[in-house]
Amino acid sequence: MTRFSEELRDAHRETWDAAVGHRFVQELFDGTIDNGVMAGYLVQDYRFLDSFLQLLGAAVATADDLAPRLRLSQFIGEVAGDENTYFLRSFEALGVSDEQRDNTPNTAACAGFTGLMRDAAQTRSYAAAIGVLVVAEWLYLDWATNAPEDRPESFVHNEWIELHDYPEFHELVEFLRSEVDRIGEGSEEDRAIITEYFGRATALELEFFNNSYEQPLEV
Repeated sequence: MTRFSEELRDAHRETWDAAVGHRFVQELFDGTIDNGVMAGYLVQDYRFLDSFLQLLGAAVATADDLAPRLRLSQFIGEVAGDENTYFLRSFEALGVSDEQRDNTPNTAACAGFTGLMRDAAQTRSYAAAIGVLVVAEWLYLDWATNAPEDRPESFVHNEWIELHDYPEFHELVEFLRSEVDRIGEGSEEDRAIITEYFGRATALELEFFNNSYEQPLEV
């Protein structure tokens, strides 16, 4: 029997695969990505942090059992720790100023994703929260696991890959997929909510990669 999470990915396979195999990902793998593109991407991605933590907090608050609450709470600590440190080190290495971090306009995808995360959080629906979270992590695992063994020299490139392909991250994605499967087996309403937010998030992931080339940062 096909898992509900698999059905969702298959329903958006064209968009999903376009994101996973995007030019950004390929240039990240071989270390040829332009510094301005990488800097702009990271500045925009870092702006998700506040909304992402709000979304995780909402998922913790609305989860229907202690086990997912504990796992999601652990994830909050991980996001606030190693990943946050990576961003700060990368901004310094790429020469991104505080002014650029603060004043660079949001791309359309960044604004859309921030709005989606806050929207999902404000619904007070665990189905909405998990529908966004599974895309945000699973799609990144999908592209990161395609990385070649010969990794780029720059830590900015290499660690971004490693942050999305290590044993605990695989376990996190499996947990999120299992929650989508479990909740999707419940009410038709929850299933429809997950389907809606999964689709919106997948479209924004592809747009986010596209925007990185349309609005690179001057570094």
